[in-house]
Order: sequence, then structure tokens, then C-alpha cells
Amino acid sequence: MSGGIAQSFLRRSKVLMRQTCNRGIAHHKKAFYSTKAMEEVTEISQSKMFGGFNRRFRHQSSSCGCPMNFTIFFPPQLDSKKVPVLYWLSGLTCTDENFIQKSGAQRVAAIEGVALVAPDTSPRGLHIEGESESWDFGVVTTGAGFYVNATAEKWKNWRMYEYVTEELPKLLTSNFPQLDTSTSSIFGHSMGGHGALTIFLKNPLRYKSVSAFAPICNPVSCPWGTKAFIGYLGENRMLWEEYDATALVKRYKGPPTNILIDQGDKDIYHSKQLLPENFVEAVKEANGPISTTLRIQSGYDHSYFFISSFIEDHVSHHVKALSI
Repeated sequence: MSGGIAQSFLRRSKVLMRQTCNRGIAHHKKAFYSTKAMEEVTEISQSKMFGGFNRRFRHQSSSCGCPMNFTIFFPPQLDSKKVPVLYWLSGLTCTDENFIQKSGAQRVAAIEGVALVAPDTSPRGLHIEGESESWDFGVVTTGAGFYVNATAEKWKNWRMYEYVTEELPKLLTSNFPQLDTSTSSIFGHSMGGHGALTIFLKNPLRYKSVSAFAPICNPVSCPWGTKAFIGYLGENRMLWEEYDATALVKRYKGPPTNILIDQGDKDIYHSKQLLPENFVEAVKEANGPISTTLRIQSGYDHSYFFISSFIEDHVSHHVKALSI
């Protein structure tokens, strides 16, 4: 084949590949949302993975008073049926992208037919004085929203509890009809594990199951928690307990459930910040409908290397509860 013919063939091949790719993406979009439905949210990016799609979106949040990002993994089954939702809440220093890029959860989610929804961890871009003074409180690179509804006037936009439990599910329902938001579960890591546990315990009929990686289980008794709660909620310790899993589990009145918790024994935050043993003891004292499976994983730390090693166990835990 001569050089000119080869170049012409290559150009035609590239055009054909681009047209085929665009048709595939357009077909996938048409399968689960319409142009009219997407008026509330703007798509930032998309990438195909394990036959499904990671798609990142931005919208104006009424809860947080600023633009918020969230990412969804849509499994391939979405083209033919509605799929349940598994929410992931990330920890300090994270955005909505960390879990999507590092966990590898999409492989098993694609097999089982469950959508993964990862919101951001904090309001951003509000330029509140003091929001960037420390890595474990506020925003900027920290994303330290702690999944509470702040009562302190200065931090009134930090309403991540409302955002996760009310605004985001409604947004998903109105924009993505192929997501069965009435059938959902929740899990998370570190601060996000704290968020998942407390949100589940306060809303037991809304979520089918909960699990966590190295969660902050007793924030009223650890430095991260007390710092965040003083800043966001003030000095009222009774209010703090409304966002403390160890306190909430003692008065849980929901359906029977088993909570899966994985904790690395090389995690430097285990004994001073996370305190999973306090939560397990509270479950035993309550002697109620909750049981806990706390797995201490030998040699593992607090990182996404740890999370990705056991993520399939957690997705499978939720798949069983979601009755897929």
C-alpha cells in the first residue's frame, strides 16, 4: 500500500472509529436519561469501564449553596432494566473522584448490576474565613464536611447530611429514571464510614444495608470528631450524639441487620481516631436488632490499597441485602 493510500485509509478509519464511539455513547445516554431531564445537571466527563460508564456531573446545590459534583458508575444492565443504587461516602481530603478512580468497585458492580453513586465530601468555593486553615476541618483540599448539618452560622452551608439523604436522591430520581433510588444501600471510608453508619442508623427504612472501611465510629471521643463538632455544631454534646454511630446504635429501632466493618491493624488512626471497638461494644450492650462483623485485617493500613483489597466483599454484602 503506497504512502498516500495508507494515509487516506488511516484517516477514514479514524473517522469511522470516532463515529462508532459517538453512536455508542449516544445510545447509552438515551437509554437512561433524556435531554429535557438533564437540565438540572451538567455532565463533566465520562469513561467506559467493565462494560458500564463512569459519568461525572455538576449541579447547583440548594442544601450547600454552591455547585456540587458527584460521580455515578452506570452498570451495563442499565440499558435493559432499572438498577439499585449503592452510595459511597469518602473521607477527609477526598472528592467524589477518589473512590471511582482507585477502588476498582466497578468490576463487581458491573457483574451484579448495581449503580455506584459517589458524592463530594464538602461544599467548595464559598471562601469562608478559616476553611483552609487545617486539613481536617473545612474544605479546599480537605473536604471535611463530616456529613452533618452545621448549626454554627459561619458554617451554615455545611449541610452534607441533608445533601446526601435528601437532595441527591431526589436529583437522581428526577434525572436518571433507570436508577431505582427506592432500593439503595450505603457504605464509606473513614469520615465517610462515619457518615454511612450514622445516616443508616438514623434512616433504617431508607437503606437496605450499611458497611464501612476504617470508619470513625465514636467521633465524640476522638480528636477529629470533637474538632469538627465544636466547629460545626457548637458546644452542645447532646447534638453531637446525633452524629455519633456509637451513641445512635444504642437506640436503633429499625429492621435486623448485620453491619460489616473492615479495619486494618497497621492503620495509624485505629486506636485514637477510629475506635471501632467502642461501636462493637455498644452493639453488644444494646442487645438489639443489629449485629456487627468487625474484621481486623492483618498488615493493612488506611489507604485505598486496603479498600481495593476487600471492596468486592462489601459490594457483595450489599448485593445480598438489595436482593439483586
